[in-house]
Amino acid sequence: MKLRILLPERVALDEQVAKVTAEAENGVFCLLPRHLDFVAILVPGLLAFEDSAGKQTFLAVDRGTLVKCGDQVLVSTPRVISGRPLGELQRAVDEELQALDERERRARAALGKLEADFINRLVQWERQAHG
Repeated sequence: MKLRILLPERVALDEQVAKVTAEAENGVFCLLPRHLDFVAILVPGLLAFEDSAGKQTFLAVDRGTLVKCGDQVLVSTPRVISGRPLGELQRAVDEELQALDERERRARAALGKLEADFINRLVQWERQAHG
């Protein structure tokens, strides 16, 4: 099967693989070539793939989407970390990717406050305009 990992700015990986293992919100799963088509929302974690010779490669991926359709497995993620030993990749997931999630949560909270303030001002303006 063909594994393609897509980042916002480039294709990070495009390889023939025998097996893909990844982590979704409900746990770790494995995909083989003859498995049914499948869609999963990935959580920050490790993605592993094995080539036809049995060599296993690990990557750290940020949240994202995995789609298996026929003999294609597409992973869309904002960030991938590769080329590090397994222990370092796990630390990267725990530290770097989780830290990104925390910054994103703070940014969403700030945006929510701005939206609420905008709606409040709009309601006040509407009341003043209509009396």
